[in-house]
Amino acid sequence: MIITDTHTHLYSEAFDEDREIIINRAIEKGVSRFFIPAIDSTYTESMLQLENDYPENMFLMMGLHPTHVKDNYMDELNHVENMLTKHKFYAIGEIGIDLYWDRSTLEIQKKAFKTQIQLAKKYKLPIAIHCREAFDEIFEVLETEKSDNLFGIFHCFTGTLEQAHKAISYNMKLGIGGVATFKNGKIDKFLNHIDLKHIVLETDSPYLSPVPYRGKRNESSYIINVLEKLASIYNMSVVDIASITTNNSKDVFNV
Repeated sequence: MIITDTHTHLYSEAFDEDREIIINRAIEKGVSRFFIPAIDSTYTESMLQLENDYPENMFLMMGLHPTHVKDNYMDELNHVENMLTKHKFYAIGEIGIDLYWDRSTLEIQKKAFKTQIQLAKKYKLPIAIHCREAFDEIFEVLETEKSDNLFGIFHCFTGTLEQAHKAISYNMKLGIGGVATFKNGKIDKFLNHIDLKHIVLETDSPYLSPVPYRGKRNESSYIINVLEKLASIYNMSVVDIASITTNNSKDVFNV
């Protein structure tokens, strides 16, 4: 059984004390494909080191996280494109809009999001979208950029059924993680109305641990709990869910 974690920050400082242990624990449980989203230029070196240490398992993205879109965002976007010219990446991400932490940067977040979508098209790469309290704003930008060569993953999807269908209409898979196991997560109530071909698994570790680890540091091995929840929702075997979602990730990342 091959399990794919399509979104995990394994370079995070949260894993500095036991990174090798938690990666090996995940691999032992069948998680052999880890897709690593970027945050900003300060993490690039750590990401490259992670790939160097686990060349068969780690697949890097490049991008500028919306919460890190600040006054220097053009310099950061130049770094993104510079890295794309000299290293292989599997997606542009994570990118998008986050209005939970700071609404004052909305306009430059939209510009950074749009620019990075255009980079994804230029380099023929998928995007990994971060959306927090910003579905309308995200859809507004996607509408202006929609095309057959725009595709990717709506990371950590927490919207409604209607928003799920709208995200899918833009050639996006839905990244499903720990929220699906929460009592108040809501998405578990309608996920079975979404064809599994539109779903990929993720942890977003070290964030958003699934039940029964909620509130603790998340790690990629906990994707098993998400996998078991989806098996229950879709009334399918864990093996079949793992196989379908891994194949979906291959369709997105072309690997």
